[in-house]
Amino acid sequence: MKIAVGQLRSLNDEALTFAAQLGATGIQLNNPDLPGERRWEFMDLLNLRTRIQDAGLELFALENTPNSFFDKAMLGLPGRDEQIENYAETIRNLGRAEIPILGFHWMPNSVWRTSRTTPGRGGADVTSFDMDLARNAPPSFDREYTADDMWANLEYFLKAVVPVAEEAGVQLAAHPDDPPVDSLGGVARILKDWDGFNRMLGIVDSPNIGLDFCMGCWSEMMGMKCLDAIRHFGGLGKILYVHFRDVQGTGGKFQECFLGEGNVDVAAAIRTLREVGFDGYLLDDHIPGIVNDPGYGYRGRAHAIGFISGLLDATAPRP
Repeated sequence: MKIAVGQLRSLNDEALTFAAQLGATGIQLNNPDLPGERRWEFMDLLNLRTRIQDAGLELFALENTPNSFFDKAMLGLPGRDEQIENYAETIRNLGRAEIPILGFHWMPNSVWRTSRTTPGRGGADVTSFDMDLARNAPPSFDREYTADDMWANLEYFLKAVVPVAEEAGVQLAAHPDDPPVDSLGGVARILKDWDGFNRMLGIVDSPNIGLDFCMGCWSEMMGMKCLDAIRHFGGLGKILYVHFRDVQGTGGKFQECFLGEGNVDVAAAIRTLREVGFDGYLLDDHIPGIVNDPGYGYRGRAHAIGFISGLLDATAPRP
């Protein structure tokens, strides 16, 4: 297993130096600041990859295009075919630039939190969600979108883009719905549990579709039982990379936390990933807000990556 620095929007020398100093070998950017209002172009992607490569690191994945690249596809609106063709061209351009993974989600109204200033350990700011507070939210769009709607739209999308990903040599990594509740703002959430991911993987039988295994989201869904999901989906070879974070609480009420104080025995999670033969990247994701650590949160990310590094070393097979 390898360690990456994740969730960057803009690439700069400071971030590359930070990754190298922490001993990471990979970089992942989330919804990166790239030109393009409808798709990403080859030269912009190539220049991004070679800048990272020239720093001695690997750009192993981009996660999330702007929602505006595929919002009509998620909602089944007029114009979705044009969006899907542009999305397909983005996938082709990733393949041409030799960027192996594109992460995506199926949340047209995005990740929800009801607080971003919940006090965590030592007063660190953490995000939290309470369905009781979100229950009366107004509709996000002009009508309700049912689970049947969202499944039909996802099937239409995957049947169009997965064959393109196969031709381009790019893997598509699906992120869970966060939070994993039935509906928010009148939009059903369908990638919120074990059955949802099994159903998604059954839409198109392909080695080029898999999971961005966000351990925090699976912890929200299942608590410690998320190790069963690692065994199942990892055993199928469908875990493409891992967001290594955790929460306290499950379902409709939880808060994020430091590694080692959440629902999951994180050492057991690493051992389970080893058991299923996972050899991809682990990366930091959401982090608590540590004192005097604004912006990207270098202190919080250094803590998370150092914790992951220690777990990898402590659980490594010994001769």
